[in-house]
Amino acid sequence: MRDVTVDQLVPAIPIAEDADEAFQMTEEAFRLFYERTARSLWAYLARISGDRRVADDLLQDTYYRFLKSTAAIEDEAHRRNYLYRIATNLVMDAKRRPRVEQSGVDARDEAALRAPGDVARDAARRVDIGRAMARLRPRDRALVWLAYVNGSSHKEIADTLGLQTTSIKLMLFRARRRLAALLDEASK
Repeated sequence: MRDVTVDQLVPAIPIAEDADEAFQMTEEAFRLFYERTARSLWAYLARISGDRRVADDLLQDTYYRFLKSTAAIEDEAHRRNYLYRIATNLVMDAKRRPRVEQSGVDARDEAALRAPGDVARDAARRVDIGRAMARLRPRDRALVWLAYVNGSSHKEIADTLGLQTTSIKLMLFRARRRLAALLDEASK
């Protein structure tokens, strides 16, 4: 397979007739965007898919579809939301396909994401949260992750998940309550 650069890919993308402006991103701009978003996007994909190997594949597919897109991108925040929307849709599609094998996210892969502190306490907390998150429904998992890990606003979460902005507050409340119940259950 020959290597293709972003600059070679973008001109080959067909331009949608109803789009106000074609998606344009130089290779250097894409590299910077990728460096800013790849780590958090992979963590999001790993958490909501429940499998780090699947997250690797979905990460690549997300950026590929993002580059192929003809959507008019307004600004950096819109670009990031659009990327997460693609990722969320890919995870939901992967969940619909039959599973061969699924394993939880390895704590060693998340070691770079944690803040310094008491290592044993942090490890136990990560294991408990990881198990509880794995037991949540995919949409609840995505809601919690986008709100509390990514710090997304309710509007951004609604745009990413394709939901109504007015329903996010209640859905997030219920997802937090389910997560808290699972954590309480684990601590007993």
